[in-house]
Amino acid sequence: MALEEYKRKRDFKKTPEPEGNVAPKRAERFFCVQKHLASHLHYDFRLEHNGVLLSWAVPKGPSLDPKTKRLAMHVEDHPVDYGEFEGVIPEGYGAGIVMLWDRGTWTPETDDVDAALKKGDLKFTLNGYKLKGSWVLVRTGGRYAGARGGGDRSWLLIKHRDEWSGDLDITEFAPRSVKSDGDFEDILGEDTPAIWQSHRPAKGGDAGAMLATIIERAAKLKASGGAQAKDVRIARTEDAKETKDTKGRKASKTGKAPGAKSKKKK
Repeated sequence: MALEEYKRKRDFKKTPEPEGNVAPKRAERFFCVQKHLASHLHYDFRLEHNGVLLSWAVPKGPSLDPKTKRLAMHVEDHPVDYGEFEGVIPEGYGAGIVMLWDRGTWTPETDDVDAALKKGDLKFTLNGYKLKGSWVLVRTGGRYAGARGGGDRSWLLIKHRDEWSGDLDITEFAPRSVKSDGDFEDILGEDTPAIWQSHRPAKGGDAGAMLATIIERAAKLKASGGAQAKDVRIARTEDAKETKDTKGRKASKTGKAPGAKSKKKK
């Protein structure tokens, strides 16, 4: 039954995640990618189909490079309502912070999605904020390096070559939420205070310790991101200085000001 596995894994008295029901069929199919900082950082890729969100956990996140094949582990279906969820899962299954990293609509490139899923070769087009164009999900049978669990769970998420493909690392270039424009720390402290305050776990116990560790990791991620940005600014400043100095040295040798055009002899 749809969503049975999803509901079995959660205690909705303790988690702010939506319990959800199977949604009615809509003209446009929703898709989303949720960046999930749990025991490990990963990206949950979800496609609406038959009233639920088909879901795959992508450890390294989507890649726009057609040569890069991303492992995608098939997980339980989620309710469509979950596609807009951004906040804190305080304890239990999936404890951590969820960011809505991308969302939009998707169109299958086949007339029979169920047959394509059964075959293990689903081609589709995405129209999101960050992810666009043609993609494919291909089942690997568990032969791909890093795959664990049953063979049916192991898939690859691959970008097709088109105008939206390229070697840009989209997860690094656009790391923030499309819903709140926040990072993990913002989601914890500012953007969803009702979820954070009303579902704060006890200080003791495994759940409290796990979330405390995740909060610490979120802070480190933000700090390292800030440090990287600072390094980039410093590098650009140094490059600008070097360019200016080089031009200055050339000018002193020729006796001309930097950028001055030489006059042609008549």
